[in-house]
Amino acid sequence: MSPKTDMADSPHTCVKMEEVVPLQTVPMSGETCNQVISSGRGVASCCDDKHHRKLAICSIICGISCIGIKALINSVKAEQTEDPDTAAKFSQRARKLGIISVVTWVGILISIPILLALVSYLLTLQD
Repeated sequence: MSPKTDMADSPHTCVKMEEVVPLQTVPMSGETCNQVISSGRGVASCCDDKHHRKLAICSIICGISCIGIKALINSVKAEQTEDPDTAAKFSQRARKLGIISVVTWVGILISIPILLALVSYLLTLQD
């Protein structure tokens, strides 16, 4: 074998292709296509929650959890009732409790450093 021989001429690289199998592409792998994939929800998908279930769950995690649990209970009741007036009442109550839960928690988080600064100032005046 001369140093200039091609790899295709080597007996070790003899490969016979009997069948042509096209590669299958993986969706969203970077291949361009003209198809628009959409879940049917717009930019404001968080506002499409009719019974305020997402707000109730967020108020459990990011707010006063006992008020958030009450909001979640009202949200589930709003979804399960068949009377539209009662469902609207439960949904409105779930929204109100979710907002109260988050606003109360933010108020507590803001007021603690302010109260600590006030107590520190009063203690320095006392000395």
